[in-house]
Amino acid sequence: MTRKFTLGVCILFVAGGLYAASKEEERLENSGVVMEEIMNTPENIPQEVLEKAECVIVFPSVLKFAIGFGGSYGRGAMVCRTGSGFTGPWGAPAMYALEGGSFGLQLGGQATDLVLLVMNDRGANSILSSKVKLGAGASVAAGPKGRDAQAATDASLRAEILSYSRTRGLFAGISLQGSTLRPDDDASAEIYGRKITAREIVLGNEVAIPAAGHRLVAALQKGAPRNESEQVTRR
Repeated sequence: MTRKFTLGVCILFVAGGLYAASKEEERLENSGVVMEEIMNTPENIPQEVLEKAECVIVFPSVLKFAIGFGGSYGRGAMVCRTGSGFTGPWGAPAMYALEGGSFGLQLGGQATDLVLLVMNDRGANSILSSKVKLGAGASVAAGPKGRDAQAATDASLRAEILSYSRTRGLFAGISLQGSTLRPDDDASAEIYGRKITAREIVLGNEVAIPAAGHRLVAALQKGAPRNESEQVTRR
């Protein structure tokens, strides 16, 4: 009986671990699907903005969990450019979580896809270090959409993070003031099969892109292969 019980517990632990890994891999794969679809939307993220981003965070199907006053929770993945000063090709994804805050009536009680663009080194480093409150620890603004190059330039100069949302096919900028963003190291561990931090994934330059992340990285590499930001030009 003891041996059977022990064997049963072991099987449950193994099955639980496989399920967790599968769930995180599905989330990472879905992040790639969302990015592909948004890139193929006529009124999408302006090319001038995406080319200046150092990191991109995708949260598929963020859910609003409170009626009235708001509050939301989403889990997804962040991909940053590799190399010194984030000037290289897009690298391996780290898993992230978005919590709290009220996204306003734009969510409309529906699951919403969110995309955050990290526009400079300061924003990237603060997000990699620890949990950060958007609007306080890192400035955030609704991102411009379409082909308005002048608006894109002005917005990118004002904020460290630009945010976009998509609900029922509608694509728009959105305010995330008061929400918190943090590395989801437990989810990253499920993806990579070992304990690893977001900073190690992004800055280590020795982490291979997992199979579930190829779609997301490929979409970004196709859409914005080079960092065209002014701060890169000045280096």
